[in-house]
Amino acid sequence: MLEKLNAVANRYEELCAKSEQPDFYSDPQKASKLLREKTELEPIVDAYRAYNRAVQEMEEAQELMSDPEMKELCQQTFASAKEEKEALYRQLQILLLPKDPNDEKSVIVEIRGGVGGEESALFAHSLFRMYSMYAAAKGWSVELMNYSETELGGVKEADFVINGRGAYSRMKYESGVHRVQRVPETESGGRVHTSTATVAVLPEMEEVDVQLNPADIEMQVYRASGAGGQHVNKTSSAVRLIHKPSGIVVACQEERSQVQNREKCMRMLASKLYEQEQARLDSQVTGMRRSQVGTGMRNERIRTYNFPQGRVTDHRINMTLYRLESFLDGDMDEMIDALILAERTAQLTGEAE
Repeated sequence: MLEKLNAVANRYEELCAKSEQPDFYSDPQKASKLLREKTELEPIVDAYRAYNRAVQEMEEAQELMSDPEMKELCQQTFASAKEEKEALYRQLQILLLPKDPNDEKSVIVEIRGGVGGEESALFAHSLFRMYSMYAAAKGWSVELMNYSETELGGVKEADFVINGRGAYSRMKYESGVHRVQRVPETESGGRVHTSTATVAVLPEMEEVDVQLNPADIEMQVYRASGAGGQHVNKTSSAVRLIHKPSGIVVACQEERSQVQNREKCMRMLASKLYEQEQARLDSQVTGMRRSQVGTGMRNERIRTYNFPQGRVTDHRINMTLYRLESFLDGDMDEMIDALILAERTAQLTGEAE
């Protein structure tokens, strides 16, 4: 591993030197690519430098231990540096793990109300708001593709794109069934109800990433419903695409132009076909196909939002935060960081085995 780290450090120094050259930005596309590589290597190099400093401190403390007056202090320094070195070694092992090739992509998010009727639709709306606020905090943009409301303002279904570099690397952990426990506004007896909403997160694929045969796609147009004023009732601008070999159906009605809606549908279809192929490949390895969303039943949960206790619990890593309100306002990084660390630690354990 140390040989690999030396190579990474040398490459980082090379990139730093290149970025200081006067003509570095003469080719903006190449410069952007090199700067992105430099940014990705930086945390590895920082940790490696800290690791080397800890090793040096251990060696210096070891040399001075022969001095009786310095022995106790040197033992403490040695123990502290050794502990730091071991922690940094584990961190470096995780940092060197191969990344998901889709991590830098934007994402398509699908939210559906699950068990619980109108209350589940209202919760689905809360999740849509949470992800929108999280995206805004990250400097990402949200692009609606399909949005269907209930009479009380809940969400039957919402399909949207979060555009931003690295969106998939963080949003992918949101796939699954989310459970809410709270007293509905319509509940006169004050009883806590349990409802669910399902979330699926797909890396956004372009048509060039997936082979799409036009003959396999049936296009239907219809009049959009929902927001949009009189225009939506007069023209058939909404688009539905049916991929006949797989049976996948996608729809988009948020744009006023049929052409724009079709373009969004094609992106969504490409992402769904990619996800389906990945699931097929995974099933060959694991012997079973794991769906992101499942059936939407209460026991298939990844996270619980408990309003009476003001907590949010992620059941995959047994992590509980007692700040539900700020979490639903998009302050999700603490939990997502913990999920990333847990996944990488599991990867490391798997590689060791």
